[in-house]
Amino acid sequence: MCGIFAVHNYQGDISAFRRQALLLSKKLRHRGPDWSGCKIVGNTILCHERLAIVGVASGAQPLTNENETIILAVNGEIYNHKQLEKRVHDAHFKTQSDCEVILHLYEKIGIDVVKHLDGMFSFVLFDATRNRIIAARDPIGITTLYQGWSSESPGTVYFASELKALNEDCDKIIAFPPGHVYDSESGETTRYYNPPWWNADDVPTNPVDYKVLREALEKAVRKRLMSEVPYGVLLSGGLDSSLIASIAARESVKMAATQNGLSEDEIDESAPKFWPRLHSFSIGLEGAPDLVAARRAAEFLKTKHHEYTFTIQEGLDAVHDIIYHLETYDVTTIRASTPMYLLSRKIKAMGVKMVLSGEGSDEILGGYLYFHAAPNATEFHKETVNRVKNLHTADCLRANKSTMAWGLEARVPFLDKDFLNVAMTIDPEEKMYKEGRMEKYILRKAFDVSTTADSRPYLPDNILWRQKEQFSDGVGYSWIDSLKDAAEAH
Repeated sequence: MCGIFAVHNYQGDISAFRRQALLLSKKLRHRGPDWSGCKIVGNTILCHERLAIVGVASGAQPLTNENETIILAVNGEIYNHKQLEKRVHDAHFKTQSDCEVILHLYEKIGIDVVKHLDGMFSFVLFDATRNRIIAARDPIGITTLYQGWSSESPGTVYFASELKALNEDCDKIIAFPPGHVYDSESGETTRYYNPPWWNADDVPTNPVDYKVLREALEKAVRKRLMSEVPYGVLLSGGLDSSLIASIAARESVKMAATQNGLSEDEIDESAPKFWPRLHSFSIGLEGAPDLVAARRAAEFLKTKHHEYTFTIQEGLDAVHDIIYHLETYDVTTIRASTPMYLLSRKIKAMGVKMVLSGEGSDEILGGYLYFHAAPNATEFHKETVNRVKNLHTADCLRANKSTMAWGLEARVPFLDKDFLNVAMTIDPEEKMYKEGRMEKYILRKAFDVSTTADSRPYLPDNILWRQKEQFSDGVGYSWIDSLKDAAEAH
């Protein structure tokens, strides 16, 4: 991911505004410390702060088409860029960036390009031939994007990855809605993402297919390993992160086998020269239950595990910085973001730029304990849809901003479009709590291959069937109480 700042239809001297634009874009440099770019065409300016993960050597932004009439700034990753490039095979690609295909596909099909993207993204595209600007955000809102206006400059529209780049110039700012695209020609922001499960009143009746569910998550993890830089996985020891780590570890073995011309059975995952060795990371207060579980999962998966502890005082000392980066005072978000923020700093210091994370599973599958109170399948389903629709206000915001505060990209396989289409169209009766079932039973069952002949287990039973920790955010129960006390004191 990166940081983008854009202004369209600027009413003053755009060349004179360039210096101010660069200063505002600089406020986002923590998101993209690798390179800065800026382009002005007409009365439009696009700035970009880059975190280089794919196309490292050549993918500096803003990107342009061959005659530089279309300019593009993107925050995110396009996982299906190779497939999309085949649709524009006659285009001249200047870089190895996964984002450049947006330019050329736009030239071919226009604003509908956004409907064909598989990834996490927010972007601003300027078409100089039509003085047209287009902005879009990924379906669930994994990436952040804000839109602003200034009463002192009527007709001007601003975009940025974070609020801090807009609040000096704009007196009206909104969070750009996920799954939508803005077109300056019409002045309208319209929804482009309309999956079959979006209408919560249409309750699905499909029986669960454990194999399909398992393969959908495996595919989601696989496509998110697209990287030219070191990567790892956030491992809390809970079900969601442990499953993602397990799948990623299996894929790492396959990648190593391919690189070395060996079979998977010939690869020694614990050998010092094993590549690409998966790194896992966990954090908690001393004695936190998830640290023990994460250690157990890492030993089973043979990851290179890094365990960190923090003190309550270190957490409290970081709160002001976390509020600055998260741009929210929501208690739950700040509480849960603190360990992730501290861990991200440690991870980036090791030279890792990308991690996989487990957000979204509880919303999709009804994993929170209050789902026990659902009176029927219809209400259960409506609540899962509502929670997924609002992920961008909480968990996605936390995962994005607490990691990007240190220039670390978090990818979330559970929010893959294809996985969502599988999991959200399962009959909610299958997801509900019943006698002898615990939360997220169907996910656990999908990865319980103990009865399958010749199948390696994904996780040991004491992880796969471990009950969700309550109220502690996995880092230790005393963190919540200490944060509440500190907040009340101030």
